[in-house]
Amino acid sequence: MRLSRKISEALQDAVVRLSPDVLSCIMQGREEEASHASDVASRTSLAVFDAILQNLEIADNSCLPMCQDTGMFAVFVDLGRSCPLAPAQIERAINEGALDAVQKAYYRRSVVTDPVFGRKNTQNNLPVIINWTLVDGDGLAIRILLKGFGSENCSSVRMLNPTGGPKAVIDAVCDIVRLAGGKPCPPIFLGVGIGGTMDRSALLSKRALLRDARLAHPDPAYAKLEEDILASVQALGIGAGGFGGRVTALHVAIEEEPTHIAGMPLAVSINCWADRKAEIVWEGEDA
Repeated sequence: MRLSRKISEALQDAVVRLSPDVLSCIMQGREEEASHASDVASRTSLAVFDAILQNLEIADNSCLPMCQDTGMFAVFVDLGRSCPLAPAQIERAINEGALDAVQKAYYRRSVVTDPVFGRKNTQNNLPVIINWTLVDGDGLAIRILLKGFGSENCSSVRMLNPTGGPKAVIDAVCDIVRLAGGKPCPPIFLGVGIGGTMDRSALLSKRALLRDARLAHPDPAYAKLEEDILASVQALGIGAGGFGGRVTALHVAIEEEPTHIAGMPLAVSINCWADRKAEIVWEGEDA
């Protein structure tokens, strides 16, 4: 099977069905609200969760997108240094696969050619945004976020004091989520990038959203920080749909890398409950 066809099929599925890890988080969030159904806010939040599940069932049965904002294609390519495929081949396969998916899967045309002047629609959701990372080996993995802008518009970057420590991180993330309120269609998924430069922290925050949402950070210190951020975000009481409740976020994932002694860049990428993502692993076929 050609790589472009695999990409197209994965994207046709991603716009209609959520991955098992995301569904698991949604069900856990619903159970949390159901266990406190005596509270008015939790009952309202529970109704939102039930509406989400009904929406997903309709999308699955009808093969229609689960949300009208089918997003931009944010692509992350992990390319093995010994991979026999040339980057140009991979780029072509990604664009061909994305275009085919848009034409077959009722993607809303949501990309404009110029961000300031004219803003003419490209009519095909291209170009995709491709981020390249070289890794060891001869493999190739392509992971794609369907990034809707109701949540993207609530994402943010903060340049924190380098001595702020975990508290500064928690406070900054909570402030970003508080300002977002119900706008990003909670319950939300939070990708947190820490370190590098301003732009690198933003990229890390996007990569964090690609992690299996059932998994914690492999470093115990950062895993604990993820837990503390999640608990603090839940305490904001924004709740599903912004109507209050115990579950505002479904998962927090952190990606970090070294940074300068004088800074601690932090970025938060927010995804709504429709945390749509696709993964394609190349297995030796033609591009």
